[in-house]
Amino acid sequence: MDPAPQTHPILSYVLSRIPTLAKPNKAPTTSEFDIEQPPPVHTPSPRTAPSSPSAGEFELVERMPGLRHPSVLRAMTRAVADVSAARAALQVLGPRPDHELVDSSRAIVAAAEAGDARIPEGDAEACRAVVRLEQTHDAYEALLHEAEARLEKVYRSAMEGTDLDDDDEAAAESGKGKAPAAGPEGGDAAVQEEVVAVLKQAEDGKPVESVRLVDRQLRQLPEAFGRILGLRVLDVSRNQLEVIPDAIGGLDHLEELRLAANSLVSLPDTIGLLSKLKILNVSSNRLRALPDSISKCRSLVELDVSYNGLTYLPTNIGYELVNLRKLWIHMNKLRSLPSSVCEMTSLYLLDAHFNELCGLPSAFGKLSSLEILNLSSNFSDLKELPSSFGDLLNLRELDLSNNQIHALPDTFGRLDKLEKLNLEQNPLAMPPEAIVNNGVDAVKEYMSKRWLDILLEEEQRRIAAETPQASSTPKAWLDRSVSWVTGVSGSLVGYLGGNKSDKDAYLDQQF
Repeated sequence: MDPAPQTHPILSYVLSRIPTLAKPNKAPTTSEFDIEQPPPVHTPSPRTAPSSPSAGEFELVERMPGLRHPSVLRAMTRAVADVSAARAALQVLGPRPDHELVDSSRAIVAAAEAGDARIPEGDAEACRAVVRLEQTHDAYEALLHEAEARLEKVYRSAMEGTDLDDDDEAAAESGKGKAPAAGPEGGDAAVQEEVVAVLKQAEDGKPVESVRLVDRQLRQLPEAFGRILGLRVLDVSRNQLEVIPDAIGGLDHLEELRLAANSLVSLPDTIGLLSKLKILNVSSNRLRALPDSISKCRSLVELDVSYNGLTYLPTNIGYELVNLRKLWIHMNKLRSLPSSVCEMTSLYLLDAHFNELCGLPSAFGKLSSLEILNLSSNFSDLKELPSSFGDLLNLRELDLSNNQIHALPDTFGRLDKLEKLNLEQNPLAMPPEAIVNNGVDAVKEYMSKRWLDILLEEEQRRIAAETPQASSTPKAWLDRSVSWVTGVSGSLVGYLGGNKSDKDAYLDQQF
């Protein structure tokens, strides 16, 4: 699993250039050869000044002047060695198991360990293997994140052309730099005074319903914020927060929490105590997972978790967040959506573009309130839509561009309210390209007629199977056909459109 440039930019940069920095003294044997690395070439030792450096070496040193210093080179080489081992192990392990499978496996393992005799030992062992695989993926991915943080320190020093002292090098190897001196809230003195003023106002019993500390370079949020009992709005977006204190769960009246554009790697479990929370924005952080307790925020109307590193959503998130209207999950690494998402019957907007979705839950059509859906740019992963897709009768805007969809589901023709449709960059065979190029109305008409033809064919087969062979005289056949056509035309009009409309005229013309 190669580090992605989007999530590990420095690491990817270094990995693409590290062969020009240091090479083993002897050529590797067949068993030692790393297929992921370019073939070895002779390069002068970094301790020996080369007489004529190559153009690649010269360009790299120009970009990263700190590479002239041995301490930078040593720290960078060690970091890349760790990552090389990590990604090789991930390739051997194979793809990560689905989150719902992991959850169910953990439940089975827990029941087996509790002495449930109904679970066969073979099934329990298979579930343990799934859990171990998930834990191994977690461990190796954590190593990638640590290496990225470590290289960030090394890279900064390299760009400045300065050597690392012993303390800095040790910090770089551990993935932690020296923390700048600051007060408990972090930031400069003016910001600290602002934070203290807010807390003093709350302690004096004065009402504090809204706190907005946006773009203040805060590095910590004081625990005392969790004791501002009347607080309804807390906005600390665009700061340097890495942790949100558990005390946040004490804000019983909080309705709006904005934590966007920080450096958060996790959210506290106590966030599930915010029973009145309506808006939560944690976009543009470093989150790799959401706490399961977020499902307890049953008043949520808007949830934005875009621009993170999420690989899954909590299994039960849809069963609890039944009031959710808008969900932004784009720019993550989601491979699937939990089936519980289909229970979000109030959902109006769903944006899941730029993920790694391999498909949608089979019951996706239960999202009866959905009007805006963006599934674009899941690229080679998204290849088909479920047949229930046609049940999204209120859908108005749909973006399916930049995927690998070969055919729209037959039920697509039922989407009467669809006004905007983007199907660009898909290898579509159904509907044909000529139809797609004529716009959304042409696609709807084509797929509607196709759906009608399918229904008629199914009805004909059903009647043929139910009709006794003896009564298949020409007159009997004609009587049955006239009766059947009259009944089916009426039922199809009601099924596809309701009241009399242009669609009825089209059906009457067909019959």
